[in-house]
Amino acid sequence: MRDMRMFNIILSFIMIGLLDSTVAENLSYAPPQSDAIKRWQDMRFGMFIHWGPVSLTGHEIGWARGSQTPAEEYDNLYKKFNPEKFNAEEWVKVAKDAGMKYMVLTTKHHDGFCLWDTKQTDYNIMNSPFKRDVVKELSEACKKQGIAFGAYYSTCDWYHPDFPLTSPGGKTKREKSDLDSYNRYLLAQIKELITNYGPLITIWNDVPQMFKGRGTNTINMVRALQPDILINNRTGDGGDYDTPEQKIGGFQMNRPWETCMTICRQWAWKPDDTMKTLKECMQTLVRTAGGDGNLLFNVGPTAEGIIEQRQVERLKEMGQWLEKYGQSIYCTRGGPFKPAAWGVSTRKDKQIFVHVFSWPEEGTLELPSIPAKILSAKTLTGGTVDFKQDDKGIFLNVPASCRDEIDTLVVLDLEVSAMGLEPVNAGSTSLSITFGGKAKASNVYQKNDAYGPGKAIDDDDHSRWATDGGTKQAWLEVDMGTPKEFSKVLIKEWVDDKGSRSKSFELQYKAGEEWKTILKGDKIGKNFRKAFPGVTAQVVRVNILEASEGPTIEEFQLMR
Repeated sequence: MRDMRMFNIILSFIMIGLLDSTVAENLSYAPPQSDAIKRWQDMRFGMFIHWGPVSLTGHEIGWARGSQTPAEEYDNLYKKFNPEKFNAEEWVKVAKDAGMKYMVLTTKHHDGFCLWDTKQTDYNIMNSPFKRDVVKELSEACKKQGIAFGAYYSTCDWYHPDFPLTSPGGKTKREKSDLDSYNRYLLAQIKELITNYGPLITIWNDVPQMFKGRGTNTINMVRALQPDILINNRTGDGGDYDTPEQKIGGFQMNRPWETCMTICRQWAWKPDDTMKTLKECMQTLVRTAGGDGNLLFNVGPTAEGIIEQRQVERLKEMGQWLEKYGQSIYCTRGGPFKPAAWGVSTRKDKQIFVHVFSWPEEGTLELPSIPAKILSAKTLTGGTVDFKQDDKGIFLNVPASCRDEIDTLVVLDLEVSAMGLEPVNAGSTSLSITFGGKAKASNVYQKNDAYGPGKAIDDDDHSRWATDGGTKQAWLEVDMGTPKEFSKVLIKEWVDDKGSRSKSFELQYKAGEEWKTILKGDKIGKNFRKAFPGVTAQVVRVNILEASEGPTIEEFQLMR
C-alpha cells in the first residue's frame, strides 16, 4: 500500500508539472483491468477517423505540412475550416451499420491541431469558423448508439514550439525546445480527453519521437485516471497492444494486436482516392480475426464534414456480411489452424469457423489433424460440405457452384471446446513441398526478421521476403530436408504500382556443389506458374539476376 501511495504522489507531481518526467523513467506500468483486453478483442472491428483542416487540401494529415503545403499555409488552414455538414450522429451510424464496435478519432495529429475545446492551446477547433467541440459531439453520439469511443493522440507534435522536431516529416530540429515542458503539455491534454470525454476504450499514441523513457508516464497516468482503459504500443515505452500499419499482422496469441488500415490509400481525405473492393475489405477483416487481431479501418471525411457516400456504401456492405456471419468474427479467437494462402480459421466455444478464400485445384482442402473429434460440418454461406476426419487430417470439399467468392464459411462442431487446442500450421502441405523447409537468402530488408526468407515459404500471401532498396541481384534458397520430386513452380512477387521488379531470373536446383538451371524467365509478376519435366532435389533456389529495385517475393512454392 505504501508503494502505491508513493506512486500516486509521484504521478500527481508529474501531472501538475512539478516533477520532470525523467524522474519516473524507471517506473513500470500497471496492466489494464483483467477483462479490458478481452472486451476489446471481442469487438474485433473499429472505425479509425483521420480528419482536420488538412481536408481542405486533399493532402495527407500531418505529413503534408512543410512538404506539399508550406508550414505557414498549413498552420492557417483552420481559419477556413468550417465543416458545416458534420453530423456526429451520422458518423457513428455509419460505423454501427458497418458492424464496427468502436471508433478512434485523431483528436490531435502530428500537425498539432486539436479537435476539442482544450485549455492547453488556442490552436484548436473552437477558434475555427466552426467553433464546435468535435470530440464532445462524437463521444456523446457514441454513448447514445452503443459504440465505444477512443482518442488518437499524436505523441510527437511538429507544430508545438517546445517539441524538438518539426516539419517536414519531423526531420528538422528546432533551434530551441523544451521536451520536459512539452511532456507536461501532452499529459495535460490526454488527461483532458479522458476526464472530459471518457470513459474511453483506448488512447492511441503515434510516432513517439524523442519519447523513449517518457512513455511509461503516459501509460501510468491514463491507467490511474481510468483503470480499464487500453493504450497502444506507440507511447515510447510500449503499451497494451501492437499496431501493424497498412498490413495484416501475423498470427499472434501471446500479445494483443490491431491492424490499422485505410479503406482507400490515404489516411486523410483525397479526391478520387482508390478504394478497396468489398472482397479486399472483407478478407482483410477475416484474415485479421484469423490471426487473432482487431481491425481498425480508416475513413477520411471531407472538408464539408461528411464521409464519402461510396465509402459509406462499402462499409454498409461489410455490415451486411457481418449481420449474416458475424458469429464467426465477434467474440472469437484466431486458430486453431494458422492463416495460410487458402484462408484462416476462428473459434468460439465448441466451434471452429473455417474461412476458405481459395480452394486447391483438386477441390479438397486438407487441414492438419487436431486432438478433438468433429461431430459435424456444415456451410454457413450455402450449399453442402463433404467432410472426413481421420488420423491423417481433416478433409473438406464444397461443390464449386456453392463456393462463395469472398469467403466460403464452414463451421465444425466439436465434441470438446475449441479454445484449448494448440494452434497448428495449416499451409498447403498436400501441394507445396517448400512449405516447412529451411530458407535463406542473399539479402534481407534491414536484416529484419519480419521480411526474412521464411516468409516466402509460409503459405501466406500477406507476408513476404524483401531485400534492401537498391538491390539489383538476389537469391532465395530452400532446403526441403530430403530429396523430393517436383514438376511445377508458383512464384508470387510482391508488386507495387510500377509492376514487377524482376527483369531476369532462374529456377535452379543443387546437384552436389553445382547449381543446375530448370528454367529461365524475365518478369516474375504477381502469379508466375510453370510446369516442367520432373526434377528430384533437396535444395532449390530462385536466382534473380536483374531487378529494377530490391526483389521481394510473397510465395515460392514447388509442387509435384
